[in-house]
Amino acid sequence: MSWTEAGFDLLGQHVLWTDLVGNICALSTVVLAMKRTIWTWPVQLVGSVLLFVASVQAHITGNALKQAMFGLLALYGWFRWMRGTRDGEPLPVRPGRTRERLTLVAVMVAATALVALFFSVTGWSWAPLPDAYIFVGSAIATYAQGRALIDFWWIWIAVDLVGVPLAFGSGLVVSGVVYGIFFVMVLLGIREWRRQYSRGLEVATA
Repeated sequence: MSWTEAGFDLLGQHVLWTDLVGNICALSTVVLAMKRTIWTWPVQLVGSVLLFVASVQAHITGNALKQAMFGLLALYGWFRWMRGTRDGEPLPVRPGRTRERLTLVAVMVAATALVALFFSVTGWSWAPLPDAYIFVGSAIATYAQGRALIDFWWIWIAVDLVGVPLAFGSGLVVSGVVYGIFFVMVLLGIREWRRQYSRGLEVATA
C-alpha cells in the first residue's frame, strides 16, 4: 500500500490519512479566517496539497482541480492579506458592492456551466454538474476571501449544501462530515465578520 492509500477503517469505511489531516487543516483555516490572521493562508496551502492527493486517490477530478486552484488562491490571498495588514493593523473587511456581487454570481453561473460541460465530455467526473459547481464556487469564495469580502462566507454556504452529499457519495466520509461542520462554522464566520465590519464603522465615525 502506498502512502496515498494509507489510513484506517472506521465503521466499515476506509479513512485516508490525507483526507483526515487535510480536512483538519481546512477546518483550522475557517477558524483562522474568523480571527483574520495571516496564518489562514499557509494552513490552507498545506490542506490543499493533502486534499489534492486524497481526491486523486478517490478519482474525483473536479475536487482535485479545486484543491490545486485552492493552492494558487492561497498564495494570492496570502499576498493580499499581507498588504492589508501592514503595521500591525487588523485586516479591514467589508461587504461586496452591488457590481462586485453581480460579477461574482455571473462568473459562477457561466463558469459552472462550462466546467460541467468539460467534465461531461471528458468523463473526468461521475457527477459533472455538482462537481463543477463545487469547483467554481470554491474558487470564487476563496478569491472573495482574499479580497476580504464578507460575501465569501455566503458563497461557502452555497457550496457546502452540495458538497456534503457529493463527498459521501464519493466515499470520502471525513470530507462529508467536515462539509457539515463547515456549514455551522461559516454561519459563525458571517456573524463575526459582520460584527468586525460594524465595529470598524463605529471607530471611523467616532
